[in-house]
Amino acid sequence: MQHNSRPVISNQPGPHHDLARRVARALENPLRKPIAAHTEQAFEEAQTWYKQRQAPLILDAGCGVGLSTRRLAAQFPDCAVIGVDRSEDRLGRDHGNLPENARLVRADLVDFWRLAEQAGWALERHYLLYPNPYPKAAHLKMRWHGHPVLPTLLALGGKLELRSNWSLYVEEFALAVAQVTGQQAEVGVLSPNGNYLTPFEAKYDQSGQTLWRLCIELERA
Repeated sequence: MQHNSRPVISNQPGPHHDLARRVARALENPLRKPIAAHTEQAFEEAQTWYKQRQAPLILDAGCGVGLSTRRLAAQFPDCAVIGVDRSEDRLGRDHGNLPENARLVRADLVDFWRLAEQAGWALERHYLLYPNPYPKAAHLKMRWHGHPVLPTLLALGGKLELRSNWSLYVEEFALAVAQVTGQQAEVGVLSPNGNYLTPFEAKYDQSGQTLWRLCIELERA
């Protein structure tokens, strides 16, 4: 089925002028808001499952309906794959049985990342697949690279892969990563050739939009 998804439209002509200040603020002032009880419980259950697996860990952050988690589990059968999303509705949609090496978790992602860092998780791979771009300039703080949690998600290490249909999001994320880590991410066009990880990826590609991918090998902080 062909799609006709509209490309991202923004009032920003380039990287946000306030990005560097927000990243510096996140580094200087670690996020200290209380962690939600439901996420703490969900994390403990995920941690118990992960410890039983005794396998390299992949985190599918913001997994939506969980198709990407299933596909990553099939692609990396020797890894434990945890998909996290805050929406019970999305996670509850029927896309078949989960592979034995996969688990879906309903949780607040910001809190889940913080708990993972506190628990000393060291990721093998970390996926951010088509996060909400929040394209209005006034919404920079809602993008992951403009959010106070950025240093925490980068501290989990591993091969981080971000995919988006908005090139400016990827460009800003690369700038923020460089500011936090001193490392330069690899950024390029993604050609999935029909091997889609998420429904959004299929929709954007079949609408003729360019897909962008950022990859970087991060050290565990």
